[in-house]
Amino acid sequence: MVHYLRDQGFAILERNYRKQYGEIDIIALNHEVLIFVEVKMRRACRFDFSCVITPTKQKKIAAVARHYLARHTYEYRAYRFDVALVEGIQDKEHITYIPQAFVIDNW
Repeated sequence: MVHYLRDQGFAILERNYRKQYGEIDIIALNHEVLIFVEVKMRRACRFDFSCVITPTKQKKIAAVARHYLARHTYEYRAYRFDVALVEGIQDKEHITYIPQAFVIDNW
């Protein structure tokens, strides 16, 4: 997934950024936008997006993102939450990339 994002012009800042209350798979920068990426992988089955990123998961990602933003100087940049859905295995992967997959209210 990191190679895919780099090929799209993203600079990878963090991978597997963990706090006790959650994790963000990838934190990247692209054209002055700070991007928090949740990656979901499945071998063969189709994704049902409503089951992939639940409201509870979104809140955990937002909490970790707030922590990251509080400790880094990205106040002047926009940010968004993207999701990458990866289906298949290695050389037969299909990636569906969803920019701004969800928005956190009361940010």
